[in-house]
Amino acid sequence: MSEPIKNRYEFVLLFDVENGNPNGDPDMGNMPRVDPQTGYGIVTDVCLKRKIRDYVDMVKEGKEGYDIYVKDGVVLNEQHTKAYAALKRKPDSKKPKDEELAKFMCQNFFDIRAFGAVMALEVNCGQVRGPVQLTFARSQDPIFQQEVTITRQAVANAKDADKGQTMGKKQIVPYGLYRTEGYVSAHLAKKTTGFSEDDLALLWESLVNMFEHDHSAARGKMSARKLVVFKHDSELGCCQSHVLFDKVKVERIPKDLPPRSFADYKVMVDKDVPKGVEVIEKL
Repeated sequence: MSEPIKNRYEFVLLFDVENGNPNGDPDMGNMPRVDPQTGYGIVTDVCLKRKIRDYVDMVKEGKEGYDIYVKDGVVLNEQHTKAYAALKRKPDSKKPKDEELAKFMCQNFFDIRAFGAVMALEVNCGQVRGPVQLTFARSQDPIFQQEVTITRQAVANAKDADKGQTMGKKQIVPYGLYRTEGYVSAHLAKKTTGFSEDDLALLWESLVNMFEHDHSAARGKMSARKLVVFKHDSELGCCQSHVLFDKVKVERIPKDLPPRSFADYKVMVDKDVPKGVEVIEKL
């Protein structure tokens, strides 16, 4: 595994959904998440992190150092016992006196190296703060939450056989362009998790391709549309992150009609950035 990253990064990711539900809200009958005050759509950071984890698990399955800590069906305490077993220690609920357990977890789990983890459970491995963080994604315009009634030719129970078909519901957004912003801290990579250049390359790859292997009837058509990376020439960076985020602007073209495709938007990247910052368009 390569050395920890030495440069600070920020990034902007634009992705869209067409006739699908990018992130259902269980408190609202699984309707697409929305800011109730403005009507703008929301996709949570944990939803996006889950897609990154799934992509890494798929492309690095079985490769040493790229296990995934948080995934479907996994018991976290059992993940922690791997560290105790490797260090020949007895599992304990007390906070570790050294950092060896957390170090083992960072070395073996990609998502801990990237996002960090709170591992203070019954089998305690401490906690680490990860260098990679994402914001909630927010749509560029208010979204229209739509519930579509569908029919199913088959029935689930014999008592319903005479009906011939049953009814169901699908919750969708006809179209929405979402924007999330992220941070990669070289300082935390060096100090805590060891997030490396190889890990960084895999992160960019994940952001570009995570929707390509996550298609489902519920999510409709989802695509990563634009990934703009700002690379600082130092560990601590050259300017405030919001200055760089403001360099990526999105403008809706036909303002008299609701957007229905990515072609309805114009993305502008201002490359007049502060000294010491490089603009890299990954997508």
